[in-house]
Order: sequence, then C-alpha cells, then structure tokens
Amino acid sequence: MSTLPLIVPISDLRQDTAGIIKRVVATDEPAVITQRGRASAVLVSAVAYDRTLHENEILRILAQGDAEIAAGVGRDADDVMAEARSLLAGE
Repeated sequence: MSTLPLIVPISDLRQDTAGIIKRVVATDEPAVITQRGRASAVLVSAVAYDRTLHENEILRILAQGDAEIAAGVGRDADDVMAEARSLLAGE
C-alpha cells in the first residue's frame, strides 16, 4: 500500500464513479471518500474486501484459541493445524 491513500471527494465520485472503481480494482488500494473535507467512507475492491473478511476470521479463531489456552481448555494441535490449513486454503 502506498504511503498516501487515494482521497476522493464525493463530488468526484459522482462524476467519475466507473473510473474511480477501475482504479481501486487495478491498484488493489482503497479510496477514502470525503464529504465536506472529512473522511466518510472507504471504497475497496471486492477482492480486497473478501481478503479482509478471511483475515478477520483467522484472527477471530486465533483470539478464541488464546482465550481457550488462558482458560486451560484446548484442542489437539493436529486438529488445530488441520483447521488452519483449511482456512488458509479458502475452504
């Protein structure tokens, strides 16, 4: 990701929606949509959105594992690794 995000005033989004979407998809970088000079939304490609959902699910499972370890409960390491492989493979 570049150091400066793409900033798009909502008026520009209205005028060139297709072009801005094309750029977001091509660069795989988000566009920050502003209203009255303030960030109000972020536009991301469908691929980036799906990737983020997948990564969040992995983080949720890791946090659940940490909580189980702290509580003194857990699962067999082979089962955990099999589930992790399945998630990483996108199944």
